[in-house]
Amino acid sequence: MSDLFDAVDALVASRSPLPLPPERRRLRQAHGLTLEEVAATLDVRRATVGAWESGKTEPRPPQREPYAHLLKQLARLYPAPAASSVADQGSTPPAAPTAAAPSAPAAPVLPASDAPVPTKVATPVPAPAAAPPSPTAAPRPARGSRRPGAPKAAAANTPAPVRSGAYAHGPLLVLDADDERQVTGYGTGGLLLDVPAKSLPALVEWALTEARAGAEKLHPSGKDADPLLVLTAAVCERYGLPATLSDAERSAGRLPEDHKAVKLLERAGWKLTRRGLGPWARIYRPVTGGRRQCVQLCIPSWNALDDRAWGHAAKLGPAELARVLGVYAHRVMTPVGLTAVTGLELMTALNPPTRASEPDQDGKRHSEHRPGSLGTQGLDPAPCEAIDGHPVLAHLPRFHIRGPEERLFEEAYDWARDLTDVECMQRHLVGVDVNLAFGAAANGAVVGLDSPPEHVTGPVFDPAVPGSWLVDLSHVDLDRVKVAKQWRELNGDLLPSPFTPTGQRPEGPAWYATPTVAYAVELGYDVTPLEAWLRPRNGRFLDGWYKRLRDAYVATMADLKVAEKLTPGEFLKAMDGHKGRDPELGIVLDAVKMTVKGGIGKLQEKARGGNWVPGQAWPALARPTWRPDIRATVISRARVNMHRKMTALAAATGRYPVAVLSDCAVYTADGPTPLDVLPYDKDGKTVPGSFRLGVSPGMVKHEGTQDVLWGVGVLEQLGAEGKVANLARYIKTGEVTARDTGE
Repeated sequence: MSDLFDAVDALVASRSPLPLPPERRRLRQAHGLTLEEVAATLDVRRATVGAWESGKTEPRPPQREPYAHLLKQLARLYPAPAASSVADQGSTPPAAPTAAAPSAPAAPVLPASDAPVPTKVATPVPAPAAAPPSPTAAPRPARGSRRPGAPKAAAANTPAPVRSGAYAHGPLLVLDADDERQVTGYGTGGLLLDVPAKSLPALVEWALTEARAGAEKLHPSGKDADPLLVLTAAVCERYGLPATLSDAERSAGRLPEDHKAVKLLERAGWKLTRRGLGPWARIYRPVTGGRRQCVQLCIPSWNALDDRAWGHAAKLGPAELARVLGVYAHRVMTPVGLTAVTGLELMTALNPPTRASEPDQDGKRHSEHRPGSLGTQGLDPAPCEAIDGHPVLAHLPRFHIRGPEERLFEEAYDWARDLTDVECMQRHLVGVDVNLAFGAAANGAVVGLDSPPEHVTGPVFDPAVPGSWLVDLSHVDLDRVKVAKQWRELNGDLLPSPFTPTGQRPEGPAWYATPTVAYAVELGYDVTPLEAWLRPRNGRFLDGWYKRLRDAYVATMADLKVAEKLTPGEFLKAMDGHKGRDPELGIVLDAVKMTVKGGIGKLQEKARGGNWVPGQAWPALARPTWRPDIRATVISRARVNMHRKMTALAAATGRYPVAVLSDCAVYTADGPTPLDVLPYDKDGKTVPGSFRLGVSPGMVKHEGTQDVLWGVGVLEQLGAEGKVANLARYIKTGEVTARDTGE
């Protein structure tokens, strides 16, 4: 009989009630538990616990009952606000669910613009988690109280949101100091923290032990983001750092190794990475006991926030800067350097090279290669893919210049032509620009993964295999319009060639990435490669990277009142002055775009420093993400996509671009807007495969409009000086700088 009762108990335990997945995560984080700690206690994999918290799977016996008991104990310590946990009934949540913490605890809490000045939190202590408002609207925060002459803490009717967990205060803190040398940390959501640290080493210790800053990993096999401390000029002086770098320090990109601050860190047992104590610094101790100890510093007054990507961010107050960087960190990732560096790091964060293995016979897990990643080691490129000075080209004469038959030249468009007589009779030049062109090209790109390229002689072209092909495409004729023979002989084609960045026709065999050759096949031409460097082990490595950046771009545009699925007219109206609606979010938007462009460019980082000798390796080559072949594939796809759209528009309307620069094309038109160039019917439909107005990556926006007379003047001015005038370079502002004219 006792066996029957035991069986009944086991049956009941197999259906132990559980809270909903978001509540499970909130309870774990409220107690400061990691996924690893819970997994080790229940004898399951870390990914298994993560799946329970995301709702992908449900616990099964024998782990279900102890897991339910753990959550029940935590629920007593950290009751949910307004209601208790909802039992798991194996169905969708009720129509009016109770509030629960968001799935990403590090997401910035962004108060409304009319919110009161937030209260400073003197000592961060665990507290029950309240559901923070969604960051989607991204309103402007109230200005912090830490200003010269202002009180140390301003009173407020409502305290700043306090979240629980290891990263309760978000991914970063902007530190500022007042006249009394009191340091305040500005977090996301208007949070203010007293910073008690009296020295730089103490500040690093505080960031790791008390600040509760950082962000959870973007992939189960990745690692959490280190806390980022952004130091204002006042805080730099407070901790013995210069407010600005000297000319020598700026040239070196760091403080000298004998600087007092560097020595102070060394004596406290802290280390610096190769880039030293510079605008972006990483301070760490070697991993002990599986615990990572690392803090990042960002110093805007040392030019950490390049104005090409971050605009006027370095001039913002600490509260506003915390908002800008916090939104970027939530939607992209915690910045780890220039936007190009962050774009590259995002690839690895979303697609880590290793993962934990299954337990061995002793129950221990080991690091193993993760399929679909780039691995942990840098790979030598094919000789045709290597940039000048690479070790694989060390056998070439020092001043040897490689042509297209020796080197892969996959670059963005820079092409222009003279206007025809008909085009000169029109009134306007209208530029259209492709949104996140390189991001859209990265989506779906098949690239080589973790194995070196294989050399093949006389291959049969296969569009499914990424690589570099030596093939003659000079016979491909792409001009689809009947023009006077005299015009063509004097002025060339009305469309740029898709096979060269200059738009000129290739003159013989040349190296091309797979998408370029595949486009020639798509157009109906035969190709016969002479040789190739191929990568049979391949995959869509950049898909997740594109999706995250795409979502960040679209969400920020939505905050600026430019939504998806607008009609062409509504879209153009919404785009008019969109950055002025919230200049701080305008900074985030530009940073996202530069992350895309810079991340792709960083795949082929060149040697830097005066001590480098051609033929010797430089540090970037050791990275698995030093992959010029991936960069070439993305740029090839972007250029081909651009040509495909221009061809579709020309076939339908007879309109041809007069200039193309990367992702911007300029057309003549009788009217000043893109609607005077792009054909839309009354239902809002346009030519399939051509340019479409809209906010999504791959669609286009209005880049700028100038008079045709202006364009003719620029062509004559630069043409007389022997320069090629690409009107797409000046269409946005209409300004031709002294640098362009050589004055």
